[in-house]
Amino acid sequence: MGSYASDPVTAQVTAVASPSPASSPPRPLRLSVNGAMRTVQASPDTPLLYVLRDELGLRGPRFGCGLGQCGACTVHLDGVAVRSCVLPVAAVGDRPVTTLEGLGSLDRLHPVQQAFIAEQATQCGYCVNGWIMTTAAFLAKTPDPTDAEIRSALSGLICRCGAHMRILRAVRRAAQHRG
Repeated sequence: MGSYASDPVTAQVTAVASPSPASSPPRPLRLSVNGAMRTVQASPDTPLLYVLRDELGLRGPRFGCGLGQCGACTVHLDGVAVRSCVLPVAAVGDRPVTTLEGLGSLDRLHPVQQAFIAEQATQCGYCVNGWIMTTAAFLAKTPDPTDAEIRSALSGLICRCGAHMRILRAVRRAAQHRG
């Protein structure tokens, strides 16, 4: 994956994400979020992150940098990890959105969530959404990654607390326990 900006989905999203000089008025929009169809009132150019948090009350994706650089806002769009702070809600279309809340549940955690808990791979926890969501999408495509592939896939994420070594152990653990 390397640089986040080189990702084809990101290139497509970035092209659509340029804000217009005058914001469009809010209107009803239908989104598939965590397996359920939801109707929200939002301007089409509103970042998906704001819709998820402000309209739907989801707290998994977080506002970090607002520039798509830190990863705290990561969600899955049709199975691909994307930065929701730079993705206009209109660009989602009919593709399903999955947030941290939809990845697993308290009764049935996703293997990546289990691994992060087992390895105590967070410190403050603010950035963990990005790490878990990026890891889950990565392991879905690369189930038996090398350490170099893991580091490359996660290179665009930021953790100020320095939990990187525990995070890498959690990713390795999740890869070993998938299935």
